[in-house]
Amino acid sequence: MYRNLQECITDLEKNGQLVRVKEEVDPYLEMAAIHLRVFDKKGPALLFEKVKGSPFRAVSNIFGTIERSRFLFRDSINTVKKLAGFRNDTLQLLRHPGLALKARASFPKQVPFSGFEETTIDKLPQLVCWPKDGGAFVTLPLVYTEDADQPGIMRSNLGMYRIQLSGNNYILNKEVGLHYQLHRGIGVHQTKANAKGKPLKVSVFIGGPPANIFSAVMPLPEGMSELTFAGVLGGRKFRYAYHDGYCISTDADFIITGEVWPGENKPEGPFGDHFGYYSLVHDFPVMRVHKVWHRKNAIWPFTVVGRPPQEDTAFGALIHELTGDVLPNEIPGLKEVHAVDAAGVHPLLLAVGSERYTPYIKERKPQEVLTIANHILGTGQMSLAKYLFITAKEDGSPSAHDVPGYFHFLLERVDWSRDLHFQTNTTIDTLDYSGSGLNSGSKVVIAAAGEKKRELGTQTPALDLPEDFSAPRVVLPGIIAVKTKKYSNSKNASDDISRLTSRISDLTAFPLIILCDDSEFLAANINNFLWATFTRSNPSSDIYGVDSFIENKHWGCRGSLIIDARVKPYHAPVLEKDPMIEKRVDALGEKGRSLYRII
Repeated sequence: MYRNLQECITDLEKNGQLVRVKEEVDPYLEMAAIHLRVFDKKGPALLFEKVKGSPFRAVSNIFGTIERSRFLFRDSINTVKKLAGFRNDTLQLLRHPGLALKARASFPKQVPFSGFEETTIDKLPQLVCWPKDGGAFVTLPLVYTEDADQPGIMRSNLGMYRIQLSGNNYILNKEVGLHYQLHRGIGVHQTKANAKGKPLKVSVFIGGPPANIFSAVMPLPEGMSELTFAGVLGGRKFRYAYHDGYCISTDADFIITGEVWPGENKPEGPFGDHFGYYSLVHDFPVMRVHKVWHRKNAIWPFTVVGRPPQEDTAFGALIHELTGDVLPNEIPGLKEVHAVDAAGVHPLLLAVGSERYTPYIKERKPQEVLTIANHILGTGQMSLAKYLFITAKEDGSPSAHDVPGYFHFLLERVDWSRDLHFQTNTTIDTLDYSGSGLNSGSKVVIAAAGEKKRELGTQTPALDLPEDFSAPRVVLPGIIAVKTKKYSNSKNASDDISRLTSRISDLTAFPLIILCDDSEFLAANINNFLWATFTRSNPSSDIYGVDSFIENKHWGCRGSLIIDARVKPYHAPVLEKDPMIEKRVDALGEKGRSLYRII
């Protein structure tokens, strides 16, 4: 087991899974561009030995593949899987005393504070990943806070919330930005500190054993300590000390401590996010920097956040592997749920559930699956979902992780006049700009059950399209993309789509139509379809239908469903690479350079 990040790097290098970049590289765009290129090639972890403007080395792509992530935790992964299986049945766990003892033996351990030196924010690698980013960010921070009502290590929260080191109105070396989204544990802690009129003490850990990093993104049940989980996964207790009134991870490479005072916010962003766009400038808490520490020979770990799949995709895959059927055990009737990474995770959930409510009635229709859908949308981070598709478990029905098969099965059975269920003016992901404002938008549950209703088309049909509609392309069986003119406003969109619906009333083999800016792009591969469709549409404002109606406040349509997935004027900009930086990366792949035969 790794005691620190250096031991992990040594092990990866010894096993041919890490390459050293010996040339000096710039943390402004160049390091991120190198990482992205190597990640795309499913390449090794990268140790940057010379970071321009900083005395510290940096490492990335440690978790770049699911295989490498498994390798890092090869000695503990089976234990974690077994413990996850007992999460909702502690009595069963007591019947396995060996596992119970392992869990208790992994509680955090307090040790002396030693081996750290002070530095300043401006000496840290000033990583800027995308051209329009608002400044330098920490992309793998472990943000530690405690409960003001019940202080102490066992009631703490460890989460991964981005930290802006420079730019905007931050006073360099004295202030950093702290961005966190809804439903995060740190929000509860800040609310309690605010109520007492006291500052929230925050410790930001960067580096340390990979188990510590992974624990900050692991979705754990309420009351379960991320630090204890890190001990189980890493096979070594999380070590900590208190110094100057702050909790310190003594295995971390870097530590930034500071305070967040009630009502103190500053503009944070833009930042290239995991939707593949920039999250824009908004006010978020500002942290007054207390001190910055580092270990001798400290190494700065980072990742690059962008359109999926990225390195955090491996995080998600490993989380699913570790937790297995935990979520279905928590929600009665739920068989599985898949947060679709290619669509940015929160915009699209695919689920499979039981349909057992009326077995005495011949016609099967969504009933229990709607109850399950409501439970899903009331559970943790899944409550931020925008599109939730749920099918009843039938003989031969596909897994929610078989995305093409899942859409095929659902579209054969869905009844658009009955199976659409909207929530309007509600909460969506902070990073999702398809709605009406920050954190604001709508949701739709699309539930399907019963017998097959139609055969799905696979060949592009001959369509009599109105002016400004062109280039129909089959995306998947039953799904067709149609190009149309640039979106201007909702009134024009509604009028234009009315012209379209009057011409395609008999398109029964294609129950789903996607309007887009580029049908060739959207139909090129399934990831393009998932990304463009579900990140660029807000259900309540962008869903239309052929022969639509409202009955008792229920909206439905008798013909094809239409999703307007064009880029809207209020959407965030798409992430794009800098061509000059890409040429510099090309040079590192030449013979005699560090990335020869890797990129």
